Amino acid sequence: MPLVRIDVNKHASAALVRTVSDAIYSAMVEVAKAPPHDKFHIVTRHEADEIIYPSEGYFRATYSPDLIIIQIVWLAGRSSATKREFFRRVVEEIHAKQNIRKEDVIIVISSNDRDDWSFGNGEMQYGSL
Repeated sequence: MPLVRIDVNKHASAALVRTVSDAIYSAMVEVAKAPPHDKFHIVTRHEADEIIYPSEGYFRATYSPDLIIIQIVWLAGRSSATKREFFRRVVEEIHAKQNIRKEDVIIVISSNDRDDWSFGNGEMQYGSL
């Protein structure tokens, strides 16, 4: 049910990408209660001029070239408290395992409905539940 896009700079190591992906997945299962094995992540590496952010910062955060932007599409219905804990868990794990500054992790969640998903074969698997 979640679809995740992870945008990093072109110098991001494979270990960093794996840590980010694993942090998102573990928080999905443990906090957001996504089903096990529901892991669809797309990673894109960018040149320095392809991730643009405010040099003066935004909402008490200043960014560096190590900025990671995570976009998640998942089923609607999770509470603000769940989303808050999800954000915290992902950022804490990335910071603890890769020493990425917490400010350098942006997460955006978009929610949709069960009938907005097809997991192959042109079928609406969730729509029939």
